[in-house]
Amino acid sequence: MKKLIGIRREDKNIWERRVPIVPRHVKDLKEKYGIETIVQPFERRAFSHEAFIEAGAVVKEDLSECPVIAAVKEIPIELLMENKIYLFFSHTIKAQAYNMPLLKKLMDLKCTLIDYECIADEKGRRLVFFGRFAGLAGMIDTLHGMGKRYKALGFDTPLLKIKSAFEYADSNEAKEQIAEIGKEIEANGLPAEIMPITVGFTGYGNVSKGAQEVFDFLPHVELKADELEKIDHSNLKLFHKVVFYEKDMVERSDDPEKFELQEYFDKPELYHSKFEQYLKYVDVIINAIYWDERYPRLVREQYLKNHIDEIRLKIVGDITCDIDGSIEFTTKSTPSDNPAYIYNPMTGEIADGYEGEGILDIAVDNLPAELPVNSSIQFSNSLYGFIPGIVNADMSQSFEDVDFPPEIKRAVIVYKGELTPDYKHLEEYLP
Repeated sequence: MKKLIGIRREDKNIWERRVPIVPRHVKDLKEKYGIETIVQPFERRAFSHEAFIEAGAVVKEDLSECPVIAAVKEIPIELLMENKIYLFFSHTIKAQAYNMPLLKKLMDLKCTLIDYECIADEKGRRLVFFGRFAGLAGMIDTLHGMGKRYKALGFDTPLLKIKSAFEYADSNEAKEQIAEIGKEIEANGLPAEIMPITVGFTGYGNVSKGAQEVFDFLPHVELKADELEKIDHSNLKLFHKVVFYEKDMVERSDDPEKFELQEYFDKPELYHSKFEQYLKYVDVIINAIYWDERYPRLVREQYLKNHIDEIRLKIVGDITCDIDGSIEFTTKSTPSDNPAYIYNPMTGEIADGYEGEGILDIAVDNLPAELPVNSSIQFSNSLYGFIPGIVNADMSQSFEDVDFPPEIKRAVIVYKGELTPDYKHLEEYLP
């Protein structure tokens, strides 16, 4: 196999500017491992053509000579080529219906698919991800949305100065401004009518940590979930922050006093949500948990309708953006330039923007793309070490014997046109 990798342009949406391998690593791959790189031209990319050329890459349209082709997002079906090793986020491992034709086409073309989402160590911990930057961008966008929503409700706050994440040069510029706003709030406070503002983070992984990294520039006091009744209503200069763990969000249906984390992961059907009890305390939810349909929803539409006069919830930053998922009223994803809509619990209707009666929902599904330079660098740092093992693998071998690094082998969904053992179950969902 040629020691050659291709980097294709991103064309899923106009906001995607990331790259899976940055110029610095292109240079290292060539100098240390003799691996050449061809980069498709793409004017919006966060790194210029000149930067790649200076790193030793060739910029041209045709990637057909590349045995390995890397992208960030899904590749359009009509552009797939035979017998290639593809690396991208395929969004197929949950049997997502909209991408089953893509999976089938990869199989028909005898391709190999390596999905970044599945690159993991022996304990199942993901190794290549954008999660932290989803959290960073999601929190920036939520603070921007908070400023606009409170303004729509009649209250001016310094949060109005915060821009959307994509309007900053990088995350450091955003953090610097938010830190300054934090000092202003600490000095002058916020309107008494909207205080206290309590921000709840669901989960504690990379996404949540990224969001907290931004939020923590604001003056705040941190509480545990069972301390929310102790919120200080007199202090106009401090936000309240709470991080919700699984034990805070769900309970065993037959025995509320019994909670076992591994059991919840393995048998979520034994549990139901108790999260809605916190909605009378929490003004803002930053939703940062992994969720699929096996797990209970955290916030249900019917609950909101029945308890509308009891809840404080005003804003949701749904970073996970699971449609009809853990936040049931997240019924659509939003683009970066129109990121928010109001959900009215009484009518079930949604209306784009920040004004109206109901709860603001921010549900951008491509958040790391809003910080393309920072997120690409971190992603490339985590992926780079695996590239030589992929390029140098002996593809004449069976899947059982192919010498991919073990972390990569766990992420192979399709091998030379066949679903691998861990993903055979996807066969029943193929068109």
